[in-house]
Amino acid sequence: MPSAPLPTTAAPVTHYENFPVASWLCPPRLRPPIAAIYAFARTADDIADEGDATPDQRLAELSAFRADLQAVGNGLAPSPRWPEVFGPLAYAIQQFALPVPLLDDLLSAFMQDIAQTRDRAGYADRPALLDYCRRSANPVGRLLLHLYGVTASVALVRSDAICSALQLINFWQDLSVDLPRHRYYLPQDACAAASLAHDAPVDSPIARRLIASQVDWAEALMRQGAPLVHEVQARAGWRAGWELRLVVQGGLRIIDKIRALDHGTLRTRPKLHAADALVLLWRALWM
Repeated sequence: MPSAPLPTTAAPVTHYENFPVASWLCPPRLRPPIAAIYAFARTADDIADEGDATPDQRLAELSAFRADLQAVGNGLAPSPRWPEVFGPLAYAIQQFALPVPLLDDLLSAFMQDIAQTRDRAGYADRPALLDYCRRSANPVGRLLLHLYGVTASVALVRSDAICSALQLINFWQDLSVDLPRHRYYLPQDACAAASLAHDAPVDSPIARRLIASQVDWAEALMRQGAPLVHEVQARAGWRAGWELRLVVQGGLRIIDKIRALDHGTLRTRPKLHAADALVLLWRALWM
């Protein structure tokens, strides 16, 4: 039975982004496939997050989106519903042999987010969060390495560390936004140890110490993966290397801003601004 149309807002959705995507720094020949991956992920994320659909409607819509992914992955025609997504993506899959299972992992994570929100569930511990990051963030890094021709196992491990760190940083940055939407990312075991409710933590010195420990964890992951910038630059050129340098430094700069708030992200969401560009460039230069 066809799924009901997804209710949506009338105005087009705009998005605040911490990190550059398919910017002028990307190697020009790779901008089309990177833009296709981004459009795929952004559209799926909008289905999961935007408008006024119910969770079950969102899950049905993502199932239809997933069926179109499987169709183009098998060289078949998708439905006519998302031509602006699956036209470029089909070409990128064909021309660059994109690994379709990595794209499917992203949809798996979006669907998990919807189910978690519907059920007002959370994540038991850090391994559970990392499993989510494995599907929600790490595939993007691995897809980019595939395009860059970087295949060494150590590079994949470092890419996963950077992408998981970026996802975690986004969690700790967005607590004031996610909690009202029933998105609970603070680990339940850590919250229980601090006598905090994972689904309704109140801003306090104890809560800020808990957030600080999660931010430290994210920073450690980022620094573990940061040496990847040199391998990418050596293999794919200075454009790709500098793109990754700025992504890493963008994540670390958000950490700076969280710490400048004394980890008060239960109340305030820090952002990057134009004035941060010089800081990012300077730090990227000296990596």
